[in-house]
Amino acid sequence: MIGLPGGEFLMGTEDGAGYPNDGEGPVRPVRVSPFLIDACAVSNDRFAAFVAATGYRTEAERLGWSYVFAGFLTAALRRAAPRPERTPWWCGVDGASWDHPEGPGSDLAERGDHPVVHVSWNDARAYCDWAGKRLPTEAEWEYAARGGLVQARYPWGDELDPGGEYRCNIWRGTFPVKNTAADGYRGTAPVNAFAPNGFGLYNTCGNVWEWCADRWGTGHGAGPLVDPAGPAAGSDRLIRGGSHMCHDSYCFRYRVAARSANSPDSSAGHTGFRCAFTVAS
Repeated sequence: MIGLPGGEFLMGTEDGAGYPNDGEGPVRPVRVSPFLIDACAVSNDRFAAFVAATGYRTEAERLGWSYVFAGFLTAALRRAAPRPERTPWWCGVDGASWDHPEGPGSDLAERGDHPVVHVSWNDARAYCDWAGKRLPTEAEWEYAARGGLVQARYPWGDELDPGGEYRCNIWRGTFPVKNTAADGYRGTAPVNAFAPNGFGLYNTCGNVWEWCADRWGTGHGAGPLVDPAGPAAGSDRLIRGGSHMCHDSYCFRYRVAARSANSPDSSAGHTGFRCAFTVAS
């Protein structure tokens, strides 16, 4: 884990490329207390240690299915799997889970250092409880993800590929029909792939969405705000950072201020998490 001093930063964005209806703005001063946060998302190896120690079964395992990108499946699985009408590139695959990420017949070979996926918010909380940690608040997540930069679009600056260098794992090509994998990965990448940000955190944009502690909401109080923890009520939970499936043609949410949400029991092949820890005052 990396210790961060906290302090005031400018949270949110009014970037014209953003999504105002997502509550990305307004830009507001927010103060966070010192805390610790994982340098990397929780990996398959780390999650496997939790499962081995506790016998935990994820919600996807208990429900019997999870969402997998159609392009990762065999023709037989694609034909058999139901698809949401609005996002037909997702398939509800029986048997898909954290240790079988593409469903029956798939495994984690050579992916021990990739982020665990097919984990719900509830699963992430269970892991954090076992590890003696917690999920970061949305404010903590954004403060950490910015790496000390002020209002930059990405954790490394405003240019996506500075000097032609790939800095994140996103969809390269035409979504959803062709991913050139120009950045080196069609699916998830190792949790420490690419260069870290100024605070030493890896992959805070792209690779996998990361669960935060907060409930979803789009209203933000007038600043300055101190250690905001999100709405007191609401059904959905925050996810931040975008994923390897983000493409600016439909989901330009691999920006550091972008935000989205899902129900706390939902899981998919592009969602994981990292842990935080409260520093004693």
